[in-house]
Formats: sequence, structure tokens, C-alpha cells
Amino acid sequence: GQAMSRWLSVDHSVNKSQVRFAKVERGDMFRDISASGKVVAANAPVVYSAEQGLVTLRAKPGDMVEAEQIVAVIDSPILMAELQQQKTIVQRITSDVNRAKLDARRQQLALQQRLDVAKVDLEAAERESRRATISIERELISQIDFEKAQDDLAKSKLSFAHAKQEAELAKDTLAFEVENKSLELKTQQLMLSELERKVRELEIRSPVDGIVGNWLVEQKAKIERNQALMKIVDLSAYDAEIQVPESYADELGLGMSVEVNISGSILAGQLSSISPEVRNNQVTARVRISGENDVSLRQNQRVNARIILEQKEDVLMVKRGQFYSSGAGRVAYKVSGENAERIAIKSGATSMSHIELLSGVKEGDRLVISNIDTFDNKPQVRLR
Repeated sequence: GQAMSRWLSVDHSVNKSQVRFAKVERGDMFRDISASGKVVAANAPVVYSAEQGLVTLRAKPGDMVEAEQIVAVIDSPILMAELQQQKTIVQRITSDVNRAKLDARRQQLALQQRLDVAKVDLEAAERESRRATISIERELISQIDFEKAQDDLAKSKLSFAHAKQEAELAKDTLAFEVENKSLELKTQQLMLSELERKVRELEIRSPVDGIVGNWLVEQKAKIERNQALMKIVDLSAYDAEIQVPESYADELGLGMSVEVNISGSILAGQLSSISPEVRNNQVTARVRISGENDVSLRQNQRVNARIILEQKEDVLMVKRGQFYSSGAGRVAYKVSGENAERIAIKSGATSMSHIELLSGVKEGDRLVISNIDTFDNKPQVRLR
């Protein structure tokens, strides 16, 4: 009679095989979202032309290249002509500097000769002055001859002093002129060094070890300065480029932990960049795969990612199911024996696998997690 009474109190029944169940459990919950994307090279530099001219591409798409290996050569007749002209200018100015040094030495020698002659004349005038002094004391010469000897001495002293000053001034002047010529030579040598650097850059070298991605110009094409030639893909480091739904864009932050699933292997990573624009209702983000791994990665390989937005500790939660959307997160059915009773719940954060329950349940309760629309919102439902 009691069993019949309980059966009669239930006005709706559902087959158990159509229902999924899960227990309410307590633990740490990770609020996360899923996204998909592809593997991209973390470092894929593009090499550019240094000058205008005709380009010869030496590395083909798919070729393995090493750092500093020549991948393209530019033929620039204009730059080569400028280099030859500059070499000629440097040679001419070098000759001018050497000639200036020889002229300076020649003029210094002539001035030194004049100085030496003036010194000899001064010594001779001093001897004549001493002889005149002795002679005037002995009254051997007249007063006029004595004064003439003194005048010759004074003139010789003046000539020697002027010759000495002129030699010192000429020395500074000649050194100044030689220095000017040397500075002009240095300027032209710097210009020559710059042209030689530009000529060396006509040999385009790979910046990294990797593989040639694709050509951006045709073979033997006429190119302009700073024109992109080819892309080099660095195979030593990869990132994951994923597409995140626009609704989660405001919750993303740099440095968030990400689990990347590549061919069944789970790799750890972090969000390294987030695009500021939305395209096709999605936001592009980059995940830097951290640490070394043994997984073989390839460019444009498809990946699935799990972005961990938040970690909650010691919360009540239940496995995710269709009951959350069909009950709007406020209604659930608690299983007790052969019956399911409708209860009011309050849900919180959601993740890819679990839903946080804030009230209405306790740990160990058994809930229906499948679609509860079949229960027709009845207070109690029999599970047959």
C-alpha cells in the first residue's frame, strides 16, 4: 500500500536510459574556456633588400638554411660605381695628405736654415761688438765705428728673434694644414667604409637557422630598397595562434595559463599576446609554448587549447550537462531512490567540465545532468 501511494504521488515518469546522473562533489575548480587554432612559428623573420637592383635568390622555398648563410644577392651597378668613385677620392686625398706632409717638412727645413743663418750672423755680430769695445778702449777705432758695431749687433739679435718666431709660427701653421687634410681624408674613409658596408649587405644572409618559407619576389626581379624578399621560418620555437569567442575577450589577460592539445599531447603555455581587434566574432591570441618537449610541431598544424581564466578552491560542483541550459542554472532534479525531485539551485562559475553550485545542494547529492525538458517541470518524476 505504501509503495502504491508513492507511485500514485508521482504524475510523470522517465526512462532511466535517457537520463545521465552525476554526484555533487567538493574540490578545486578551474574556470576555463576552449579554443582552437594552429601552430605558427614564434620567430619567422622576413629578409629585406638593402639597395635597389636585380635580385638573385639562392635559396628556394623549403630549403634548410643556417644563420649567416647567403640566401640572396643583389646586383646594384649604381652602388658599385659609387664605391669605385669613393675609392678614387680616398686615394687622391691620401696623396694630398702625403704631399702636404712633404711640403711642411720642406718649409720647416727652409725656415730652420734661415734660423741657423740668423744665429751665425748674431754670433758674428757679438764678436765684432766685443772687438769694437776693446778697440774703443784702446782708442784704435773711432766712435762711429764702435756705434756701427753696436747697431749691427742689435740688428742681428732682432733678425734672430724674428726668424725664431717665424719658424715656430710656420710649424703650427703647417701642422694645422696637415691636420685639415688628414680630417678630410678621415671623412672620405668613413664614407668609403659605409659604401663597403652597403656592398657587403648586397649579400642577403639568413638571420636564423630555419627553413625558407616562401619567396616574396620573383627570381631576377628588379627590386627597390627595403623590399621584402623572402620569409625564413625558425624551426626551434613555435607558438599557437588560437581564436577565442568575442564574449570572452574581456576576461583574457597576458600570462594566463593555457593547455595546448596537439595530436593528443598536452603542452603547457601562456598567453603572450592578444589582438586588439575582433574579426568574425573572434579574437586572435598567441600562446607561447613553454619548456622543451618531444612533440614534433609543424607550421599550421591544428591545435585545441584550454585557457584557464580562474581557479576556485574548495567549491561544490557538478559535471557539466544540458540541465544547466535547460534549467537556466536555477532548476535541477535531485535523485532519491527511484524518484527525481525538482529543487531550486543557484549556480556560479562554469568551466568546460564542471559547474559551480552555490546553494540548493550538498556534497554527495545525486543530480540529473542531462536535458530536463523531458521532465516537463514536474515537482517529482519517477525514474523507471
